[in-house]
Amino acid sequence: MTPPLASFLQDANFIRVLYIVSFALFIYGMSGLTGPGTAVRGNRIAAGGMAIAVVATLLNRGTGNWGLIALGLGLGTAVGVPAARNVHMTAMPQMVALFNGVGGGAAALVSWVEFRDTGGFAHAIGSHAGEPTYVAVFSLFAAIVGSVSFWGSNIAFGKLQEILPGRPITLGRPQQVVNFALLAAAIALAVVIVAGSHSEILIIGLLVAAALLGNSMVLPIGGADMPVVISLLNAFTGLATGATGVALNNPALIVAGMIVGASGSILTGLMAEAMNRSIPNIVAGGFGGGGVTPGAVGAGEHEGTVRSTSAADAAIQLAYARQVIVVPGYGMAVAQAQHAVRELTKALEARGVNVEFAIHPVAGRMPGHMNVLLAEADVPYEQLKEMDAINPEFARTDVSLVIGANDVTNPAANTNPDSPIYGMPILHVDESHSIVVLKRSMNPGFAGIENELYYDPKTSMLFGDAKASVDAITSELGEL
Repeated sequence: MTPPLASFLQDANFIRVLYIVSFALFIYGMSGLTGPGTAVRGNRIAAGGMAIAVVATLLNRGTGNWGLIALGLGLGTAVGVPAARNVHMTAMPQMVALFNGVGGGAAALVSWVEFRDTGGFAHAIGSHAGEPTYVAVFSLFAAIVGSVSFWGSNIAFGKLQEILPGRPITLGRPQQVVNFALLAAAIALAVVIVAGSHSEILIIGLLVAAALLGNSMVLPIGGADMPVVISLLNAFTGLATGATGVALNNPALIVAGMIVGASGSILTGLMAEAMNRSIPNIVAGGFGGGGVTPGAVGAGEHEGTVRSTSAADAAIQLAYARQVIVVPGYGMAVAQAQHAVRELTKALEARGVNVEFAIHPVAGRMPGHMNVLLAEADVPYEQLKEMDAINPEFARTDVSLVIGANDVTNPAANTNPDSPIYGMPILHVDESHSIVVLKRSMNPGFAGIENELYYDPKTSMLFGDAKASVDAITSELGEL
C-alpha cells in the first residue's frame, strides 16, 4: 500500500497546483527584469519557479530511471555552475549563445527518444493505443527547430569566440537554394514519419538535415548581425521547448517555452527594427564583414585626416564641458574598462559635469551587452539612455566620449547610400560639439567598413587600450 504522504505528493491535483505556482513565479520573476535594481531578485524568483516545476515533474507517477536523472542533474550542475561563475564579461555573448543552443539540442534529443520509445510514433497516428497525431507533429517540430537552434548557436559561438571568421561564409547565390533544400528534406522526412514509417534512419536523417540547415543558416551571417541572431535562436529554442512540452503533456515546458519563444521573437523584431533590416534579410546573410583594414593609424580608403590626441588634452576637454555623453561599445567590453569608466564619470560629476550614457540597441555582441557591463560597474540606471531618448541630446553636448563603438556611430548610415549600413538608425555622435574616440587602431568594426566619424574635424582619436586610456584621462583630471 502506498504511504499517505507519498500518495498525496503524487496526487494529480497537487502536482497541478505546483505547476500553477511555478508559472506564477516565472511571470513575476520576469517582471523584475525590467531594471537592474530588481533583476537579480527577479532571476532568483524565476529560478525558484523552475525548481518547483522540476519537482512537480519528478513527482509524476511513472517517472523514469532515477539514477540517470540524478546523473544528469549532477553533470549539468558540475559543468554549468563553474562555467557561469568563471566566464569573463567579454565572453558573456558567446556563453549565452552556447547555453541557448544546449536547450534546443535537448529538445531535439527528447524528440528522438520519444520516437524510439513509441516505436516510431506508431501510437501517435491513430492506432488502437489511442495516442493522438499531434504528439508526432509537435515532437518532430521540436526536433527540427531544436536542432537548427543547437547547431546555429554553435556557429554563433564560434564566430563570437573567433574560432570561426566573423565575416560571412557563404556559397553565394546557391546559398538560399541549399537552405531551402535542407528545410524541405527535413519536412519531407517528418511527413513520412507521421504517415506511419517506423524506420529510425528517417529521424536520424531529419536531425542531420536540420543540423546542416542550422550551420548553413548562420555561417553566411556576419558578425554585425550576431546580436539579432542570438535573439532569434533563443526564440527558436523556446518554440522547440514549448512543442516538446505539448508532446510530453508537460505544462512547465509549455509555459516556459512559450514565454521564451514569445519574448525572443519580440526582442528579435525590435533589434531588427533598430538596424533597419528585416529578419529575412538578416537570415539571408552577407552583412557584417568582420574584416580589418591593414596599415597604421590613418590608413584606409577614406580621404581625410585623422587627428590624434593625448590623455591630457582629452581631460581638459572633459573638465570644462557642461555635458558629456559616453558612448560604450565592444571595445569597452574587450578592455574590461567599465569600472574605469565609472571612476571617470564620478570625477567628472564631482566637477559639476552632467554625464549620460548612450546605449544603442545592438552595441556589443548580444542584446543588452552594454547595460550588463555598466550595471556591473554600478552606473546608475537613470544615466543609461536608449538611442531615441539620447539622440536629441547630442546637438547640446560639449563632448562625446566614444569607447570602441564603431558601426553604431558611423554617419555613413545617414549620408552614404552606397554604404552597407545605409538606413540603419545610429547614435548621432557627429552632432556633438567635440568628439573623443578611444580605439586601439583604425581597424573597422564588425560591419567591415571604415567609420566616417573618425575623419570629422571635430573628432580626435586617443589610440590604445581603452581601460588604460580611461585611467590616464582620470589621472589627468585629478591634476587639473
